[in-house]
Formats: sequence, structure tokens, C-alpha cells
Amino acid sequence: MGKRITFTPAPLLLSLAAAVLMGWGAARGGLTESTQGRWLLAALVALAYLVFCVLTALKYRRVQREQERLWSGSGAVTAITGGSGSTILLAFASQTGFAEQLALQTAQRLRKGGMAVRMLPLGRVSDQDLLDAGQALFVVSTTGEGDAPDAAAGFARRMALQAQGGALAGLRFGVLALGDRSYERYCAFGHALHAWLRRRHAQPLFDAVEVDNGDEGALRHWQHQLGVLSGHTDDADWSAPAYGRWRLAQRVPLNPGGAGAPAFHLSLTPLDLPAPQWQAGDIAEIGPRNGAEEVRFFMQALSLVGAPLEAQLAGKLLPRDADALTALRGLAPDLLLARLKPLPHREYSIASLPQDGALDLLVRRMQQTDGRPGIGSGWLTLHAREGQEIALRVRSNSGFHAPPDDSPLILIGNGTGLAGLRAHLRARAAAGHGRNWLVFGERSRAHDYFHREEIEAWQAQGVLARLDLAFSRDQVRRVYVQDRLREAASVLREWVEAGDCIYVCGSLQGMAAGVAAALQEILGEETLIALAEQGRYRRDVY
Repeated sequence: MGKRITFTPAPLLLSLAAAVLMGWGAARGGLTESTQGRWLLAALVALAYLVFCVLTALKYRRVQREQERLWSGSGAVTAITGGSGSTILLAFASQTGFAEQLALQTAQRLRKGGMAVRMLPLGRVSDQDLLDAGQALFVVSTTGEGDAPDAAAGFARRMALQAQGGALAGLRFGVLALGDRSYERYCAFGHALHAWLRRRHAQPLFDAVEVDNGDEGALRHWQHQLGVLSGHTDDADWSAPAYGRWRLAQRVPLNPGGAGAPAFHLSLTPLDLPAPQWQAGDIAEIGPRNGAEEVRFFMQALSLVGAPLEAQLAGKLLPRDADALTALRGLAPDLLLARLKPLPHREYSIASLPQDGALDLLVRRMQQTDGRPGIGSGWLTLHAREGQEIALRVRSNSGFHAPPDDSPLILIGNGTGLAGLRAHLRARAAAGHGRNWLVFGERSRAHDYFHREEIEAWQAQGVLARLDLAFSRDQVRRVYVQDRLREAASVLREWVEAGDCIYVCGSLQGMAAGVAAALQEILGEETLIALAEQGRYRRDVY
């Protein structure tokens, strides 16, 4: 870090002020009145500039101390307010300082969620650090044509020398890869790090998140993953999306009478023209609103009145615990609104194509820990009325876009994960690409066979060359999509050898992990890693 220079600002500033005044007194007798005025103005400007320099140095020193504290891990454990008490390793590799800045924001975000964080430059991360860490996050830039940042060059050499290395089977990790898509080897160092960790048997918490030139949508997705990791998903977005205005045109139940939480097909149409374009695999970011009952509860607790205030509170994160409400009681409306955080966005896979005339979503109503509906799913499936305006922004999700050719597709998903697969199948049908295999799972055929008529029509038309269904509750032994894959292992290997691509969409917990284990068992770990590197194994999991 270099030698630390410390000073106390108050005596320095007093000395500077005294020097200015003494100079002024000495010069006053020999100068004209106008010259004295100009001299005094110049002296005050110089003093103000010196004060600015000193305050800037102090601010920099505070940031440096925070970095040192995070890098050493000191104080991180004492910051825990909940959770298991284990420390997450956060490593960064920065060329211009942007990756380091994002790593600091990531650390602060995790610690607010009750997690202990140890932050290190990637160049200082040892094998022992990786072995000791149960979970690790990496925020890394790519410089030049696919190179590691200068400070991480030594770590990159270690990666090359330890292509396999010792096993890191106990490590779960995530990678934020920063890059510039104008370069041929986009995010290459981040992808190389991800593959190196996989080859050492570490398990990804989620797929690598690519950020093209600081793309705010991708960074919001990273923040979303941090919320899932910490269990603290109600933090305000780092950058608020510029939402467009859409209308909730239709909401249709998908599983009436089913045993699971209610799921819905939603169709939205744009109010602003021209309508934004998207392609199969892209994401809709929704700006949710509180239901009227939630807003009324908050206003009654604080004895607030007024329709304008009610409308503004609908977009705010409203606390319910007594201490938080007490701290807000008596504030003027403008101060109250400034104190409350905006509701964070929620992400959903788009289930349609622009030429369909509407943006379709498949949304299951989730529950918060206190039994209230989820922030985003509650708004879309319960509180918003058909015909009501919805704030929505389309985000490109290049990691789940279609292959550039007509390569065969194996599409695997469960529940509302059918959304992203449906968009791909509609695109394949429109393009006349018929070698597609859908593996879909839910609870029961009678209640949870989402879009049954459409799927069976695709099968009859030859869009689906193969269809495997897994309804887990329709027999004594539970059957899931990963079981269907194992039953068709030889066919799966044939499709992969023929050049197919594997796309997985659905729940991260349970389905995605089970499918990954089955694919690794059937194809082998090295083949699965190679498919991911070639862009032939892609996931949109949440």
C-alpha cells in the first residue's frame, strides 16, 4: 500500500489562514485601495483552493482506509448482523479502477445483507485462500486482446501453469466479467477464470455475468444475483433503469386448481412508440409498485393523508417494523419520500417475439417470509389491473441468445422457466428450424402442463423432434427433468456429437443444479465445460 502519511488538518488550515492575514496586514499600508481589494480576493481564492485540496486528501485517505480494512478482512466479521458467520472471498482484477470500484460496491451490498466479506486484489489471492473460502466472487476486467489486467498477470500465469491444479470441490463461486464487445476476445479473462475454476471442480453459484462497457442492465443483474446470494433482495438498484410505459393487456391463469403457487401468462403492449425490439433469450426488467393495501397500512401507521402522497409511496420500499416506522413518524412528506428507498426492479424471461404483437411473461406468485406476495410477482399477478400501466425495460441477455446457425437445440426447463424456451421455440418455428428437443417438468399433467396446446402443435408440425415431460407428482416416485435426461442418455450424447446446443431455463435451486449434475454424469465434466466455452451450453436460471 506504500508508506502512510498522516497529518492533522485543523492546525494546517489555521496556519494558512494566519499567513494570509499576516500578509494582508503587511501589504495593506503600501497598496492602493483597489490593489488591496484585488490582493485580498486572490488570497481568499488561494486559501479556498488549499482547503479543497486538504479535504480531497482526507476523503481519499478515508477511502484508502476502507480498502485496506476490506482487503485485510479486518472488521468484516463484526459487521455481520445475521447469516451463518462464514466469510465470502471477494477478489478483483482492475486495469482502470472500474473493477475495483464495482468490487467495493459489491462488498458493501453483501455486508448490508449480513454477510462477512474479505476483499483482495486477485494478484494476492493464493491457492490456500481459495481452499479456505466456501464462497468466492470475482470482479475482473479484460484488457487488450483478451489479457488479464497488469496487476493480475501473475495470477494468469498461475492459471496457465495449473490448468487442472488441486481440487476446489468445496468452493462455490461467481464471476463478473468486464469487457468491451468491440474487441474480438470479449471478456476473455473473465471466461478463462470461470473455466479454470470449473476445471478445478469448483461449482458456479450462477453463470458468468458479462458487462459490455459498463452496461447498467448487466450490473443490475449482478446486483440481483448478490441479493439472491445474501437473501437480501430489497436493496435499491445501483442505477435505476429508464423504464418505458407498457399496458397489462391480459393476465391468464396457467395452473388453476394446481397444488403449487399460482402462475400466470401475462401479455403487455407498449404505450410508447416505436416499441423496443428484443430477441429470444432477452429479459424484461419490471418496475414494481406496492398494492393499495400495503400503502394504506403504511399511511395509517404514520397518520398520513393525501392521494398524491399515496401515489408516490406506491413506488417506495415501505418498512413495517415498529422501530423503522417510529424513525419516520412526524417527517414532512418531502423528507419522508427522500428517506425511503425506491422499490428494486425484478427480472423475468421474455416468452414471446416482437412479431407476436405483445411481450409475454410467465410469472409465478412468490411469497415473502412474512407471507405477503413478492414485490414483483405480487404486483404483476395480484395488484396490477388489466389495462393498467406497467413500467418495463427490455434488457439484452446475450448469454442466452440463439446460436448463429440452425444448430439443433435441446431446451430444458421447469415451471415458468418455460418462458425463455418458448421464445426460442417460436423463433425456431418462424425460421423453419425443426431439430428441437424440449424437456419440460412441473407438478401434475392435469393442472401444470403450461401451454399444452402450443407444445403439442409444435410436436405435430415437426418443430419439436422430441418431447419429454416430467410431472413429478403424477406417480409415487418423484420424476424430474434430470431423470428424463438420464433415461435418454444415449440419445443426448448423439445429439451433442451432432453439434447440438443445450439451453436451460428455470429455477436455480433444485432444477438447474440437478440438470447440471445429470449432464456432467452423461457427457463428462470436460465435455460440459467445453460446451460452455463454445457457447453450446447456456443457462437462464434464477
